[in-house]
Amino acid sequence: MGSLDQILVYPLQQLPFFLITIVIAFTVHEFAHAYFANKFGDPTARLLGRMTLNPAVHFDLFGIILLLIAGFGWARPVPVNRDNFRRPRLMGVIVSAAGPISNLLLGILGALIYAILVGTGTMDSIKNEQVLRALIWFFGMFIHFNFFLFVFNLIPLPPLDGYRIVEDIAPRPIRGRLQQYEQYTVFLFLLIIFIPGLRAYTIEPLSYWATRTGNDFFQLFLNVRGLSRAVRTGTVQCMANVVEYNVIIK
Repeated sequence: MGSLDQILVYPLQQLPFFLITIVIAFTVHEFAHAYFANKFGDPTARLLGRMTLNPAVHFDLFGIILLLIAGFGWARPVPVNRDNFRRPRLMGVIVSAAGPISNLLLGILGALIYAILVGTGTMDSIKNEQVLRALIWFFGMFIHFNFFLFVFNLIPLPPLDGYRIVEDIAPRPIRGRLQQYEQYTVFLFLLIIFIPGLRAYTIEPLSYWATRTGNDFFQLFLNVRGLSRAVRTGTVQCMANVVEYNVIIK
């Protein structure tokens, strides 16, 4: 077990909760792209069987393995043919944004459910320490990861959704220039991922934002429901102390 912990990015005991998190986050993300593409007139993803919540069709085996050992991975991108859209640029923006927004909504939903469990005393009533720890790990990972996926995928570099959004919004001359240099900007993206000096000014602030935003929504839901009395139990502090998260992309 010790050797596996050295290979994997996440401790082995936390791995099941991380796997559940990425299955949900990646599947919903890719489904959202496929759903809105089909809704706007492009059946490409649907005809290829991608408009589904079945995780098996969205996962790339190599991307997941790399994710577990290097903290960097991906799911299979959903194919989109913008020529089938009635308004290609506007609908292209919506389809590209649908993935990150789905992760934002998942993060908010996770914070809401966790706030209810903490605020109603459900978490405090769990006497089995292993079960309690498992729930803390899962919600900590789930909330942080989905908020991180939301903001990370909006970075305007290929192959991320943010780049496709900028590409659709930009005037034709600029769009042509972007496409001309797209293969080179991919290298810039890889530099940001793998060079620690650059990560400190790019990825790490995004991860910090994801943690803070998850905590803010969590506290907001506690206050909205009048459940803030639970703060004194100390259970709510788990959000910042569960695990140090690594870079994961779509």
